[in-house]
Amino acid sequence: MPQLSKQLVSQAPAASGVLPSSALLELPEKVLQFGTGVLLRGLPDYLIDKANRQGIFNGRIVVVKSTDGGDIDAFTRQDGLYTLGIRGIEDGREVSENVVCSAISRVLSAKSQWADIVACAANPELTVVISNTTEVGIQLVSDDIRQSPPQSFPGKLLAFLLARYQAFNGAKDKGLVIVPTELIPDNGTKLEAILLEQAHRNNLDAEFIDWLETANQVCNSLVDRIVPGHPDQATQAALEAELGYEDELLTMSEVYTLWAIEGDARVKEVLSFEQTDAGVIVQPDINLFRELKLRLLNGTHTLSCGLAFLAGFPTVREAMDDANLAGFIHNLMLADLLPGIPYQVDEKMGQRFGMQVLDRFRNPSIEHKWLSISMNYTAKMQMRNVPTLLHYYQKLRAVPHYMALGFAAYLLFMRATRQEGGKCYGELNGESYEIQDEKAGYFLDLWARLEPAELVRTVLHNQALWGHDLSALPGFTECVTRYLEKLLEHGARATVAHALNRELAVS
Repeated sequence: MPQLSKQLVSQAPAASGVLPSSALLELPEKVLQFGTGVLLRGLPDYLIDKANRQGIFNGRIVVVKSTDGGDIDAFTRQDGLYTLGIRGIEDGREVSENVVCSAISRVLSAKSQWADIVACAANPELTVVISNTTEVGIQLVSDDIRQSPPQSFPGKLLAFLLARYQAFNGAKDKGLVIVPTELIPDNGTKLEAILLEQAHRNNLDAEFIDWLETANQVCNSLVDRIVPGHPDQATQAALEAELGYEDELLTMSEVYTLWAIEGDARVKEVLSFEQTDAGVIVQPDINLFRELKLRLLNGTHTLSCGLAFLAGFPTVREAMDDANLAGFIHNLMLADLLPGIPYQVDEKMGQRFGMQVLDRFRNPSIEHKWLSISMNYTAKMQMRNVPTLLHYYQKLRAVPHYMALGFAAYLLFMRATRQEGGKCYGELNGESYEIQDEKAGYFLDLWARLEPAELVRTVLHNQALWGHDLSALPGFTECVTRYLEKLLEHGARATVAHALNRELAVS
């Protein structure tokens, strides 16, 4: 079987993937990208490829990899081409699509090809920098930008920007739009602050520092797309048989796309690929999208994981296949969490986002384990759901019953039956599961000595855990207690079934 390459594409094989035209392979390099990871391939690189196909962005990507070897060799063998397999549910309909992405022109090693990377700074058509160097990439470290290469990602980027400043004699119109996609809040703000600090530490000229601040725009951004990456061996073989070629870089992705970028009219103009996909949003404030993701997607995961796991469903998809659990998750998200978001949200937009999340939960191609979601359970509950709970009470002055049931299931999930090797374990149907939470020992002690009602009062009153006295919320302690007692007496499945009819809402 032949390998994916320019030559193969030029011969236009009878493959089921969406192949690029030869013209797409000759587009100029307009983007410098730090990182080769699957999220970049599945989101920004795919979106640029999509825009190129529509004749809008018309630019390709030079990718910077920190080291030699690894997938850099595969990119070389395949001329930067890779297949993206898109699978999932969209508006209730199953989607299965294969696209050969041609947005990457070449991949360069910072370790052995730094001079080639710096040479790209003199390219007048370059307008954009994208990065995903993991969360630890955007950190201030002591770095000499005159090294070849500098040690850190911000150091490398600063050295590149200095080379660009010098190549164009400080021309203001040669500044770049820089969009980090690292999964930290205010990623652009933090990266810009580090760049400026590094510039001062490296004693760079005041004129350059002024150009760095005024000619370039470093944008906060939020990305959300599950990109599992390389499929298992059996799926790989089946897909390659279907496609008619081998692909070392075959990448799987869900359908859903969100890339929210904080920027003005100039940023919108430069990032013209924004026009080609409704999932790309460029606007001055992206906090709404951060809140929707945190409260509806992450918050629903956190309030559902204990209940779904205790009901005997190992994965999110399996829970969504059960009518009662799916009903609980739907009602929790749209009836309790959406009204409680502590941010002004248009109701129709919130409902639309919520329905998209439910489609993602139903995706048959992604196996997301509830036990993995339960890691750092307490910290996630505090960050994702306590502000929503407080705002719900402030707004509606009523008990959010689905949140109360989710909280009760959290308490039961945290009931350890044994401690071994410094780890706490719960038990479900005679089998142990690890409670991966730094507060596991705290709950081990409480369950050993308190009855359920007293345990609920104690936990909700613990301001060190929640930052607030949740036991002061009218009716919440009583509601959580009733649900916990029902879970202990009848089990998770029966409790969910009753809760959907609001039978437990009656004292």
